[in-house]
Amino acid sequence: MFNLTSIESIKTGLSYGDVLLIPRKTSINSRRDVSTETLIAKKLKLKVPIISANMDTVTESTMAISMARQGGLGIIHRFMAIDRQAREVEKVKRAEAYIIEKPYTIAKEASLGQAKEDMRKLGVSGLLVASSSGKLEGLISRRDIRFKTDDEDRVSKIMTKKSDLILGAEGIGIDDAIKLLDKNKLEKLPLVDKNGVIKGLITAKDLERFTNTASAKDSRGRLLVGGAIGTKGDFVERALALADASVDILVLDVAHGHSDSVIRAIKRIKSEIDDVPLIAGNVATKEATEDLIDAGADCIKVGIGPGAACTTRLVTGSGMPQFSAVVDCAQIAQKRGIPIIADGGIKNSGDVTKALAGGANAVMIGSLLAGTDESPGYFLVRDGIKYKAYRGMASLGANISRKQLDKMDIDPNEILEIVPEGVESSVPYRGAVSEVISQIMGGVHSGMSYCGAGTLDELRKNAKFIMLTTNGAAESYQKLSR
Repeated sequence: MFNLTSIESIKTGLSYGDVLLIPRKTSINSRRDVSTETLIAKKLKLKVPIISANMDTVTESTMAISMARQGGLGIIHRFMAIDRQAREVEKVKRAEAYIIEKPYTIAKEASLGQAKEDMRKLGVSGLLVASSSGKLEGLISRRDIRFKTDDEDRVSKIMTKKSDLILGAEGIGIDDAIKLLDKNKLEKLPLVDKNGVIKGLITAKDLERFTNTASAKDSRGRLLVGGAIGTKGDFVERALALADASVDILVLDVAHGHSDSVIRAIKRIKSEIDDVPLIAGNVATKEATEDLIDAGADCIKVGIGPGAACTTRLVTGSGMPQFSAVVDCAQIAQKRGIPIIADGGIKNSGDVTKALAGGANAVMIGSLLAGTDESPGYFLVRDGIKYKAYRGMASLGANISRKQLDKMDIDPNEILEIVPEGVESSVPYRGAVSEVISQIMGGVHSGMSYCGAGTLDELRKNAKFIMLTTNGAAESYQKLSR
């Protein structure tokens, strides 16, 4: 029988474009006077409330490094082998740190060719030469190999020997390290214990970056980074590998997060890795938010179908307008002391301000970042205009890529059975991530000043919204034309 109640209980759903923030009296003199610091989990603070999406055309290590340097966060996507994803996380953690605690090493018996390949693959300019017992024997750097052409030469023949190196003691302070590097005009300072065993490495470049207070860093001065996992197959193994690589937060990310499989996965992950916070989603309702919090999630990701490359609402007829979803989920999450992330539907900086004012602790962005230098997609040129590839993670291509992770050959019938809920497209080239984030945050700061808010807590407290009519929306979003 037809369920009449479902019709009678219909409510209005609002997207970001359906509302405006009403300007309030303000004492903010400059948009530079506002703070956007936010917690996305206990003890995990971002200075910029923007997270790059865990999509294969958006976030790998290069994007995550840049995001953290801007004060935000990047989530490494999971559509790659486990060991590769762990290496991507390690690249971020090693990009900046006061001390590299586990520097890359090579044996003195190795060949020059192997040293070159290791440096290229690991993205480093030098390797410590270690004995089988971990004792320092020397250092081989690009400066040592610059004019060497015989790849069969041994590392021991080319390296700078330990006796010719300036060394630091285990536990050296930052001031003493700077003095040693400056006095001896060094780029690298190996750290050893009293027995000569390697205990770390300090580089001049890392010390320079360490003073960048705008970056989002952990307690050891390393950049923050997240990693995505699923709910099936080897997801526990993947989570453990990411935790071993020092990932700061895990993202259990599926299209429909309000499910028994997600709840079971949350409980399983928290039982295995309780010291790494877990974001769970995606959801769009109060009930879903409560259920995932009860299961143990440390943060909730909100958004069913608002993304630019997502067709879930068209294909399935299911979803929730994003602004309403954020407000509903935030009401429950705030009562429980749990942050939420608004994922998708962001078209401009004003949408970011609305999401934060509506209760989100941060927003996740895909399409606006996919066209940057740091995204892993490839460039296209059409009619002299530069674009970059972008695809939804439920698109046909993404589905095929996932299947290829598991096996070499795919049955054509399997492809026919795929019902895509995303599209593959391209986005305009946007330059560097830093430029995009600067523009977005400039708008957010101004939006906060219009609301008389110096912090995100004040923004949520002061925010008053007005719903737009069709003419009101046209008035807001009209463009100048000749």
